[in-house]
Amino acid sequence: MSFEAFGQPLLTFPDAEKSPLSIRAKALVFVDPRSRQLRQALELLAPRSISVLIRGETGSGKELLARHIHRASDRGGLFVSVNCGAISPTYADAELFGYAAGSYSGSASSRAGWFGSANGGTLYLDEIGDLPLPIQIKLLAALENHEVTRVGAHQPSPVDVRLVAATSIDLAQAVAAGKFHERLYHYLSEGQLELPALRERVGDILSLSEYFLGIYSQRLDLPVPLISEAAQHLLEQHSWPGNTRELENVIHFALLVSTGDEILPEHLNLPEAPTSLAQIERQVAQTIKNGSAAERSALKHLLESLTQTL
Repeated sequence: MSFEAFGQPLLTFPDAEKSPLSIRAKALVFVDPRSRQLRQALELLAPRSISVLIRGETGSGKELLARHIHRASDRGGLFVSVNCGAISPTYADAELFGYAAGSYSGSASSRAGWFGSANGGTLYLDEIGDLPLPIQIKLLAALENHEVTRVGAHQPSPVDVRLVAATSIDLAQAVAAGKFHERLYHYLSEGQLELPALRERVGDILSLSEYFLGIYSQRLDLPVPLISEAAQHLLEQHSWPGNTRELENVIHFALLVSTGDEILPEHLNLPEAPTSLAQIERQVAQTIKNGSAAERSALKHLLESLTQTL
């Protein structure tokens, strides 16, 4: 499955229908100038063997970037995704690094753990700041020494794992507060990617909306409606505190409640808030930076007339 959005390729995965990920985690557009800069930085980092730290707000698509790094790295092993907030504090060591047979009651066989499962591939640790400090120290040792010692094992096992980590917080502040291991932070900082919030890459909003609309229409066996001009304007003006996750839900809802062949503003269930000064400033800056010569000229004349009026 593939889509084209305003001449820019939309990233999808061929096994999308089989993936347990949400629709949101299967597509990313690189239309907005900030997204194009991100893609350039990503493609420079992907072939390298260094660890990567992705910073971005919740719901902005950090895992997708990690998957793209793995695909572009040509590593033959698996991409293993782990939510650090869901790891059991009691069994974190065994979950990450595995355990030998007989280490636990009823454990007749050994387990490789998440780290061992990613051998030859990429281990993605979402919200790495949630890892307990003792596990952070062991993680750093495993990365530096390229080996792990399973719980109950007497000898370490060699591993070849590329780590891609993600966080929605400023880890430097967590280091200063004593909540994150400083050496691990510096190890991760060698390769960093900043994923802008959706409100900061307005040029991606309509392309993503069209993608979500097409996918849900296909899944629900519904005709694909158009997004009206007024609805497009509302989508671009919304602040999207929930990022791409919120946009997916809004488009899904709009498809289900729309009755004609167009998505209208009332179908989006978004507040039609008055345009704020900050929004006007963003629109002006966007036009100056990315607008056509005609758009910039019209903006100049408008500003001149407003100045004369004042």
